[in-house]
Amino acid sequence: MIKLITASERHEAKIGDWLISNYLFSFADFYDPSNVQFGPLRVFNHEYVAPKSSFPAAPNTEMEIVTLILSGELTYRDNLGKETKIQAGGVQRITAGTGITYTLSNESEEDELHLIQMWFLPNKTGLAPSYEYMDVEFLTTSNKLMPLVTGQKVLEDLVYLNSNSTVYFGSATQGESIEFRTFKIRKSLLYILTGTVEINGAEVDKCDHARLESQEVIQIHASADATFILVDVPALEANF
Repeated sequence: MIKLITASERHEAKIGDWLISNYLFSFADFYDPSNVQFGPLRVFNHEYVAPKSSFPAAPNTEMEIVTLILSGELTYRDNLGKETKIQAGGVQRITAGTGITYTLSNESEEDELHLIQMWFLPNKTGLAPSYEYMDVEFLTTSNKLMPLVTGQKVLEDLVYLNSNSTVYFGSATQGESIEFRTFKIRKSLLYILTGTVEINGAEVDKCDHARLESQEVIQIHASADATFILVDVPALEANF
């Protein structure tokens, strides 16, 4: 099964003059009981943060929070004493566990911060809060899928996620195809950042996304130069 969701069907939230965020699932004051999560993927927000702006300090528990930096520089601080600056092409993971408070800031005087935030339900509760980041330069990849963060043991040397899930960045030039092999017991979400692709024959444009279930092979063909995020998750809660 393939379900296509257009860019216009996302929920757009504008907060003051500092944040534009597009939600793929229920989040904050937006609630749709038919659109709460996709497997353990609970939040997928595509966000733009104005210069000299910051998300308010946010306490969180029992969630795996992944951030991908698409442009600009992110400054991360938390109550554990961590402070990190992450450039475009960097990936971070916050394990909220038993409790963490953190801020995400754009301290640039001029440049907008462009990022993707994803929240996953963890496969274990009661974990100690922790933080990890890597500068993996994923934006330079070409005509392939690059794994960025994972909890699947078959993939190594990546940012670790306490979820049986993997996040990939993909890039394909016009006319090229990428094949992703999966299992019917898993689900995949593809979000198009730029360009246009065909996903198993269905056309998907910029900022549209596709939710795929019961697939064994996903064919991604670039109708134009394209970049995208693929999130591979377990279908059953017992496998989260």
